[in-house]
Amino acid sequence: MTKNVHVLSWIDEMAAMTQPDKIVWIDGTEEQAEALRAEACSTGELTKLNPELLPNCYLHRTAVNDVARVEGRTYICTPTKEEAGNINNWMEPSEMYAKLKKLYTGSMKGRTMYVIPYSMGVVGSDFAKYGIELTDSIYVVLNMLIMTRVGVNVLEALGDSADYIKGLHARADIDEENRYITHFPQDNTIMSVNSGYGGNVLLGKKCFALRIASYLGRKEGWMAEHMLILGVEYPNGDIKYVTAAFPSACGKTNLAMLIPPKMLADKGYKVWCVGDDIAWLRVNKEDGKLYAVNPENGFFGVAPGTNEKSNPNALHTCMRDTIFTNVVHNTENNTVWWEGLDNNPPKPGNAIDWKGNPWDCTKYDKKDKSTCGAHPNSRFTALAKNCPCISSEFNSLKGVPVSAIVFGGRRAKTAPLVYQSFNWQHGAFVGSIMASETTAAASGAVGVVRRDPMAMRPFVGYNMGDYFQHWLDMGKNIPNPPAIFHVNWFRTDDEGHFIWPGFGDNLRVLLWILDRCEGKVDAVETAIGYVPNAEDINIEGLSDVTLDTIKELLSVDTASWKEDVENIKEFYALIGDHVPATMYEELAALEKRLG
Repeated sequence: MTKNVHVLSWIDEMAAMTQPDKIVWIDGTEEQAEALRAEACSTGELTKLNPELLPNCYLHRTAVNDVARVEGRTYICTPTKEEAGNINNWMEPSEMYAKLKKLYTGSMKGRTMYVIPYSMGVVGSDFAKYGIELTDSIYVVLNMLIMTRVGVNVLEALGDSADYIKGLHARADIDEENRYITHFPQDNTIMSVNSGYGGNVLLGKKCFALRIASYLGRKEGWMAEHMLILGVEYPNGDIKYVTAAFPSACGKTNLAMLIPPKMLADKGYKVWCVGDDIAWLRVNKEDGKLYAVNPENGFFGVAPGTNEKSNPNALHTCMRDTIFTNVVHNTENNTVWWEGLDNNPPKPGNAIDWKGNPWDCTKYDKKDKSTCGAHPNSRFTALAKNCPCISSEFNSLKGVPVSAIVFGGRRAKTAPLVYQSFNWQHGAFVGSIMASETTAAASGAVGVVRRDPMAMRPFVGYNMGDYFQHWLDMGKNIPNPPAIFHVNWFRTDDEGHFIWPGFGDNLRVLLWILDRCEGKVDAVETAIGYVPNAEDINIEGLSDVTLDTIKELLSVDTASWKEDVENIKEFYALIGDHVPATMYEELAALEKRLG
C-alpha cells in the first residue's frame, strides 16, 4: 500500500519485536471492515446486535481490570523531567523503551498485526496530521475506522515523508501491573501495552490529538485543546462559533449537542455540533481570526445518563453504526441498555451485565456502583455524520472562525453563572485556574476543589507551566482573538439545589456571550471580570427563574474568591517554577481587586 521507506522500516522493526503471525493493512473499505466484524463475532470479541433496531451495531466487553483511562500508568517520556513537568508522570526515554521492549517482545505471537493509516483532521487540509497505529486488536481497528479517517488516501497524502505519528499497541496479557500508555514527543511516538480499553488504545484520541498534538502545537504555533466546538445559528441564518473546555462531569457533550429551549427554537435558533471533545486551533492568515477544527471523525461518549431528555442528539447518533462497550445486553430483543437510559431495564433472565454475568435489575442500588448493569464508564463509539445536529462545516478544510472561548467548572458558590475576562492575557489566567468541586460521583471527599487548567490536566504533553506560556504567546499572534469567558451551570442554593436549569437553557447564556463579542450589550466590571447586567440574560418562558434569581446567580462571593486565591497559589506551586511570571501578576491583581 505504500513505498514510504520510513513507514516500512518502522513496521519491520516493530514486527520483528512483537512477532505476529501475519500483517494486515487496513485500507478503509467497507468490505474489509465487514469481514473484520464477522471475524470478531466468530471469536466472541464482538456481538452483533438486532439489525432492525440497531443496524450495524455491536457490543464489546473489556477485561474487568481494564475499564478506563489510567492516568497513573500514562507517561510523558522526555530527556529531562523538567520538560515533562510536575503534573505528568515521567520516565527517561531509553529507560522506558527498555522496559517496553521486554513487554512487547513476542506479544503478538499467534496473532495478527493490523496496520492502520489514519488522519486526524480532513485528509489534505492544513490542519491534518497523519498517524499509523499498529495493533493486534480488531476492536481497535473497528473503533479507529469510526473515530478517525482511515484509508489508502492517508498514505498517498503522506507520500515519502517521515512526518507521521508512530503508534504501537499490543494487548499482551492485559496485565494492569504492566500496563503503560507512553508518549515520546521528540520521537513522534506513542506506545500502549496491556490494555484493550478505548481511551488507552485508540491512539489517535487523547494520546495523539491532545498529548502529542499539544507538543507539536507549541513547536509549530497552533493549539490542541480539550474543547467542544459548536455553532449557534440565529433566526436570520448567521452562525457564530464557540469552543468550550470543561472538566469531566460538567455537561460538555450535552452542550456540544444542545437542543434549544422551545421558546428560542420557535424563534428560529438552532445549534450545530462541530465537535464534542477536541479542537485544533490555528490563526487564519486572511482575516487574523482563530479557526477551529475537530480532528476526530466520531464520538467516544459515556453511555450512562445519556437519554431522550439529557441528550437526544447523542442517543440518536448511536442508533446505527455504533460499537457499545461495557453496557447491558438485553437478550430478549438483542439490544443494549444502561443506567439512565430509561425506566425499562431488561427483566431478570434477559439481562447480561458488563462483566458477562446474568444481571437482576431489582437488586440495583443507585448508591452502590457494584450493582450497576452497565459500567459507569461504559461507552458508545459512533460516527459524527450520524448526529442529527452535525454541522455542515464538520468536514471544512479551513475550520470555523471562533468568536468566543468558554471555560467552565462545577462550583457551588464561587463562580457566577457567567463572566468575561478583561482581555486574552487575563482569559489565559482564568483558564489556568479552572476548577471543579468533587461530587458524590467521584471517589473521595465531596466539595474538594480540583484544579484542571483548560480541562487539560491529564492531556498536556509537556510542562504545564510552558503550556500556560504558549497560551500567552498565542494571544500575541492572533490579530483578532476570540473573547474568553467562564461559565458555571452548577451554582446551588443553601439546600444544595441547582439554581440554574441548565441543559438547553444554557443557550440563553451563550447568546449573551455572543452579544458581548459583537458589542451589543454592556456588562458590569467586577474584581473577577465583566459580569452581565441581569436583565440582559433572556429568561422568557422560564417559570422558576426570576430577575432576582439571575442577580443571585451573577453575584460575586468575595469571601469564596479570597479562599480560592490561596488554593490557586498552592496549585501554581505544584506546577513549579515554569509558571509564567505573568500568571502570578494576574493572580496578584485579582487579590488586590478583591480587597
